[in-house]
Amino acid sequence: MIPELKKTAEHKMLKSLDALKHDLAKVRTGRAHTGLLDHVQVEYYGSMVPISQVANLTLVDARTIGVQVWEKPMAGKVEKAIRDADLGLNPASQGEIIRVPMPALTEERRKELIKVVKHEGENAKIAVRNLRRDAIAHLKEALKKKEVSEDDERRAQDDIQRLTDRYVAEVDKMLIEKEKDLMAV
Repeated sequence: MIPELKKTAEHKMLKSLDALKHDLAKVRTGRAHTGLLDHVQVEYYGSMVPISQVANLTLVDARTIGVQVWEKPMAGKVEKAIRDADLGLNPASQGEIIRVPMPALTEERRKELIKVVKHEGENAKIAVRNLRRDAIAHLKEALKKKEVSEDDERRAQDDIQRLTDRYVAEVDKMLIEKEKDLMAV
């Protein structure tokens, strides 16, 4: 029972960390990143599809994404979709290749993004702590029902606390990395 409870708590904490990683990837630094265009939808023969299904996305250089459409008539639609995606990007068409330069971030914008990143990190820490609370509540319930001994319950609580501390430290590490990325000019 206790090993299963710890494994479940750790698995859920890992999912919280993955969710944070996904959320931080959406926060744009000054560098180009093809993942920035992942959620951009393009009209393709009457239905909306992700941009990656009608074009190849590549990095031309550190600040430019290259979009090579597979069908020439799609170039205009893809360019329009990127412009309308509310990402602050201004694509420029060069034949079949669309170049998407990343605008430089102002210091003010960087500080705003750091606030966003810290907020996301705090949400992840709260999620991890809530998982700890739930796991400890299950332990206390098991103790009440006499399914586990007091010593086992105490040891399991300590293990869950160590697990929580480890994942909170991991969140902090991810936040520091993202802040460095954002402040790099």
